[in-house]
Amino acid sequence: MLSFSNEKYGNATSFSNIKEKITGSSGKPPYMEPVPEEYYIRTNKTEPPARRANAVFVILARNSDLNGVVSSVKQMEDRFNKKFQYPYVFLNENPFEESFKKRVSKLTDAKVEFGLIPREHWFQPDSIDEVRASAAREDLAKNNVIYGGSVPYRNMCRFNSGFFYKHELLKPYKYYWRPDVKFFCDLDYDPFLLMQDQNKVYGFTVSLYEYEATIPTLWDATKEFMDKNAELIPTGNAMSFLSDDGGITYNRCHFWSNFEIADLDLWRSEAYNKYFDFLDERGGFYYERWGDAPVHSIGAALFSKKEQIVIDMNLSNTALKEKRTQEENVGVMSLRTLITNGTPA
Repeated sequence: MLSFSNEKYGNATSFSNIKEKITGSSGKPPYMEPVPEEYYIRTNKTEPPARRANAVFVILARNSDLNGVVSSVKQMEDRFNKKFQYPYVFLNENPFEESFKKRVSKLTDAKVEFGLIPREHWFQPDSIDEVRASAAREDLAKNNVIYGGSVPYRNMCRFNSGFFYKHELLKPYKYYWRPDVKFFCDLDYDPFLLMQDQNKVYGFTVSLYEYEATIPTLWDATKEFMDKNAELIPTGNAMSFLSDDGGITYNRCHFWSNFEIADLDLWRSEAYNKYFDFLDERGGFYYERWGDAPVHSIGAALFSKKEQIVIDMNLSNTALKEKRTQEENVGVMSLRTLITNGTPA
């Protein structure tokens, strides 16, 4: 869920500029390019379609999140998955209770699996200087930075940045969707198949500015990594989404990772794993408050071609709008998941 409790999240700019900058193959903004009819299922089918991508929903939850999970899965099923029947994987740092598993499993005809996160993938590593980390948390909390004092939030950000895709339950899959959003209309086409057929690796709906206080050294670390590993950075990437001055500084734009559809092989790649390991050794997830959204955004923008990143600007009634980009080809396909001018609720 989007939170509007902190005014800094309200500072994301209007996307009128991005409409002018981003064009697809037809020369139109991507949100104006229609999805081919072959990807639609317009009737209420009860059996899975003949062609599906190798894809899964990934949901990180605790036992105490049951009511929220039930609401999210019901909505996903009603709006999309009753027709497509993609499987679900739920992950938790503690074992799921039987009551949780039984209630959630009854909500869908799709396959549902529940996994335990390995301890070493979740908890703060022993290599972190707790005195230094504690002082950093106190400072951020004192300055009212959202989640500034939270260790569990940092654990989650580190896990989502560098470990979720390594979980045993996700190894069989190529694509995943984090659907931690509300849907305002039915989604009658298959975005996974679009990703697969058009060779896209990352899809998002909203981009925001990251809190500067949470990532003071993230870009310095990124530049050092790029200097040491220039051979891993492809030409034609989306650096211009991240930086307005050719990579000297980070403009703090990031893809909102509560909703993301991506190719797991992007995170499994040698380049991204070396990048994450480099960041993890710096300890910034705990000495600062590096989030998975900027880490994923930087990783996707640096290690993929700009035309492999998917954007949708057709979010007519959402309060947070897109941050402009400097490059016209970042995204050539639209995902209309949050639009309000589709099938009405």
